[in-house]
Amino acid sequence: MIKDDRLEIINDIKSKRDAIAMFHSQLKQDSDNWNKTIILLSLITGGLESIKMKLELTGAGWSLIPILLSSVIAGCSALIKFRDFNKKMEVLIEASSRLTNILTKARNHTEIDADLMLEYNDGLEVIENSMYPEDRKFYIRQSHRNLIEIMKQEVKYYKMIDKVNDPELIIEITPPNSSDNILRKDDLDLTDYPSTSSTKPKPLSPVKEEELDEVIERL
Repeated sequence: MIKDDRLEIINDIKSKRDAIAMFHSQLKQDSDNWNKTIILLSLITGGLESIKMKLELTGAGWSLIPILLSSVIAGCSALIKFRDFNKKMEVLIEASSRLTNILTKARNHTEIDADLMLEYNDGLEVIENSMYPEDRKFYIRQSHRNLIEIMKQEVKYYKMIDKVNDPELIIEITPPNSSDNILRKDDLDLTDYPSTSSTKPKPLSPVKEEELDEVIERL
């Protein structure tokens, strides 16, 4: 499809960049799952070896289990290397960076010119070289659905902004004499608590001279 409008080019590049990001996210998730599996199997193998040594288990079955687990770990490592997750993700990161630069240039342009069309064609070549056709078809379809949902949400958002900024909008305010604003007697705490700060010490009564002599004699 020929793109003869600047906004069409922007939306097309945006959708293709999102498709690359989705593909990269899926590859990263697959790579993490394989690595977690290898780590878990390695821990299980080490645990079984420790248990076998502590309990002095010399049966044939206990000897075969670590060998089988080690074979499974080696197989998983070989599959990870065969699928080459790191190289694929590196290619996708470079393609995403290139498309981001093209998208920035398209947004900075006010109209379509030869320079913008050249950058756009380079972006199409980038995504074609970074993804296989089946992957490109699947993830571009997903990115289109995602962008449509985003645009729908933006339309709802701007409609709500327009309603809020409308001067004729009537905002319902609770009247001041409403029962919700009345302070009831039951809501007040009328308990008479003694105040400790205002309590004054009682004055000392004078001591008579006779009582003082008696106290001295007792000592």
